Amino acid sequence: MIMAAPAVEGAAVSALRSVLHRVRQASEKSGRKAEQVRVVGVSKTKPVSLIRQLYDAGHRCFGENYVQEIVEKAPQLPQDIEWHYIGHLQSNKVKSLLAAVPNLAMFESVDNEKIANHLDRLIGNAGREPLKVLVQVNTSGEASKSGVEPSDCVNLVKHVKLGCPNLEFSGLMTIGMPDYTSTPENFRSLKNCRIEVCKALGITEERCELSMGMSGDFEQAIEMGSTNVRIGSTIFGPREYPKQQVR
Repeated sequence: MIMAAPAVEGAAVSALRSVLHRVRQASEKSGRKAEQVRVVGVSKTKPVSLIRQLYDAGHRCFGENYVQEIVEKAPQLPQDIEWHYIGHLQSNKVKSLLAAVPNLAMFESVDNEKIANHLDRLIGNAGREPLKVLVQVNTSGEASKSGVEPSDCVNLVKHVKLGCPNLEFSGLMTIGMPDYTSTPENFRSLKNCRIEVCKALGITEERCELSMGMSGDFEQAIEMGSTNVRIGSTIFGPREYPKQQVR
């Protein structure tokens, strides 16, 4: 395993460059610039050494799905990394997340008022700058998925925007299917939610990001308006789960 590590890491850098090229092509196809689409390298189950290789290659935006992974990895890596936390978070884990990751750039998965209130309170107590957040919408209707129903999206966004001064509402996100792909209907549903949110808040669509698209569908997501794609296995290779993960 030790002998193989450099080859694996080299492959990840090549994969990142390939993904960035595909992002550029999809952006141009949708009439936008590649710089308008953020690529989050989702490093779930992958070692710090591999993230560092991608950092050294120039990438700065990474995401994690489990609290124990991000709190272990972030302190070992440069402070100019922009970390995204992606996925459901239990309220009792918020304090450890904020303490260990001062460079947390975005919390992508506000899926209820309780977690919004908890984040808001702890960020305020810590004297941190307002944290950018996305409201997660369950566009597929799967019971296993977190996120508000599309019909409740506006209410949760209003709560974050008007009732949580230490949170900066930045947009909406949706999680893909189990095979890391979504259908055009999922993407259209999130776009429709953005239309309703922008109308309710009186803001332009440019001020409401869309985080949609993963390894299997990010090009289609970009063509349909995504501003934030979350790429894991296509960059890092298949994920490895040595033991049961606890969020």
